[in-house]
Amino acid sequence: MPRIHWVCSSIAAVVLGVSRPVFGGVPAFEAKVIDPNIGAVCYAVTSADVNGDGKRDIVAVSENRVQWYEAPTWTKHVIIENQTELDNVCIAAHDIDGDGKVDFALGAGWIKANTGTIQWITRGAKDDDKWSVHFIAKEVSTHRMSFADVLGKGSKQLVVSPLNRSVSPAGIRLMAFEVPVAPKTERWAMTVLDESLNRMHNHTHVDWDGDNQLDTITASEEGVYLIQRKGTSFSKTKLGTGAAGETPEQRGAGEIRVGKLKSGARFLATVEPMHGTSIAVYTSNANGSLPMLRTVIEETLKQGHAVWPADLDGDGSDEIVVGHREAGTGAIKGPGLYVYSCDDEANHKWSKHVIDDGGVAVEDALAADFNGDGKLDLVAGGRATHNVMLYVNLGADKK
Repeated sequence: MPRIHWVCSSIAAVVLGVSRPVFGGVPAFEAKVIDPNIGAVCYAVTSADVNGDGKRDIVAVSENRVQWYEAPTWTKHVIIENQTELDNVCIAAHDIDGDGKVDFALGAGWIKANTGTIQWITRGAKDDDKWSVHFIAKEVSTHRMSFADVLGKGSKQLVVSPLNRSVSPAGIRLMAFEVPVAPKTERWAMTVLDESLNRMHNHTHVDWDGDNQLDTITASEEGVYLIQRKGTSFSKTKLGTGAAGETPEQRGAGEIRVGKLKSGARFLATVEPMHGTSIAVYTSNANGSLPMLRTVIEETLKQGHAVWPADLDGDGSDEIVVGHREAGTGAIKGPGLYVYSCDDEANHKWSKHVIDDGGVAVEDALAADFNGDGKLDLVAGGRATHNVMLYVNLGADKK
């Protein structure tokens, strides 16, 4: 069962199921079990309006299934089951065939042979039919995917990052697949954005320099890098050092997201190293030089595996949602889900707020408004706990 922590010094508690304000402006959350046992592992969670009713549904990926939970009752629907190579590992939502209904790209083949299959799935004729699986490509160690227009084509591509190198002698192939006119039958043209980095655990997208072009930021053994399109080629710029270490397992970064503070300043939030113990925040140096200024705000996690900046209290400044999947070394051991709120204008002091301590061994997490009340809720999927959890934002008086 989740453990509860009361307010003390720099740690503020969010008591599950109790609507009361807490210090730091972080709201209270109510925990709801969406699925107590999705399978061996909940590898990924995302959100989408699956049935087109205007409500945001929860989508979760297990080793052999993709299923969605229908808002607001959270009724479970199985999309696919035993239709891909084990294990399914990542998912991305997008209307791929242009019919006005959401589809999903899916990465699989993660365990054993680690074949790295990349496919997309589309719904059947009836609501309860299993969806069909359509092949896109294979890339050994496929690990994360997203949809973004990184090629400047005016439509989104499927961006895929494997964890380990496959065909490149230097590093993994960060790839963008273009959606063809007939995506079920035509080849998805592939462009390599970079192939020089190793142990790339995740990537994200942002318009870094305000040119209306989405860029890609990666977290790898080498640190945090910006990948930008320059005409017909791509450049690589080091933004952050990542953790320092003697071995690949001890250095670099594993998770990466972009956040924004009330001042408008941008920051990067990372888990370091891959499956690491630390949360680092990167902010701009006064003179704009690179790499960015690195501030470690947490060092007691074990198997950190999710980070997501989000403005949870509506004050215009993002907090940082963090999850880890094994018990850590601090007073709050977890595994669990926490929120870190910024306490100073220099962005160096952050307070830790407990959302769930022991109730979910976080493999993946995100923030979205799941009940349409204008407040961001949290969803987390568990590894050792095998569960899918929703944390409903109850709101709180801002300090």
